[in-house]
Amino acid sequence: MKPRHKGSCLCGKVHYEITGECQSLYLCHCHRCQKGSGSVHGANLFAQDASLTWIQGAASVTTYHHPGTLHVRSFCRHCGSALPSVDDRSGWVTVPAGSLDTPVPISVTAKIFTASRGEWVKSADEAPSFDALPQSEGQ
Repeated sequence: MKPRHKGSCLCGKVHYEITGECQSLYLCHCHRCQKGSGSVHGANLFAQDASLTWIQGAASVTTYHHPGTLHVRSFCRHCGSALPSVDDRSGWVTVPAGSLDTPVPISVTAKIFTASRGEWVKSADEAPSFDALPQSEGQ
């Protein structure tokens, strides 16, 4: 039996299921992934020969193809959460790791396009860490 992974968007209007093995998990620092995520990188699982089933809210999914590139990004039109997409040419399913409701099934394969990583991120390992939102002084 093939593994199944479930996920959803932030507002809960879209739910999906991926059936199949994930071969890789890349943290991509390219400018397109930075813009698409609004953060330091995209974190995407890639699954070949897997299937994507929209359990709920398929009509709320919008897909953007960046002109002249292989970059595709699907998202919920209500809350903007990143959602899976399927490359019709190759059959690969791309799954934003943060959209999964079940545990991410594999470890990070690699960090890619690190030359595009923002300067502000390079000092992140030296910054303090907190398990929750820190309380500011005087609160």
